[in-house]
Amino acid sequence: MLAAGVRIIEALDIAASTTKNYVIETALLQAKDSISKGRTLSEPLKASAYIPYMVSQMISVGEQTGTLDQMLEKVATFYEDEVETAAGAIASMIEPLLMIVLGSIIAVLVIAMYLPIFSMAGAAGGG
Repeated sequence: MLAAGVRIIEALDIAASTTKNYVIETALLQAKDSISKGRTLSEPLKASAYIPYMVSQMISVGEQTGTLDQMLEKVATFYEDEVETAAGAIASMIEPLLMIVLGSIIAVLVIAMYLPIFSMAGAAGGG
């Protein structure tokens, strides 16, 4: 949003209103208040226990070098990659579990189908 010319206060307000996480919303609103009082964006984020240190440091570097929009883009890319990696790991763990569940269902169906046949054969054979 910053690269598109949206003011930082408006961008923080939009981000806070769209997030479903109360803790992040509170941190973003505190950052908005901090900026409107003339302080930097990184100050309240560093004070928040819920914002990762790496994020506040990258924002601080972006503020000092005048490349805040690029730093925020790098943070977003980092977390997008992290989410993709986590989703891939979860998918690779679910696949064997799904195979076990499907195999168990098929085994129950086969047993349910052949058990009456074996029971009748045993009873007819001299049981």
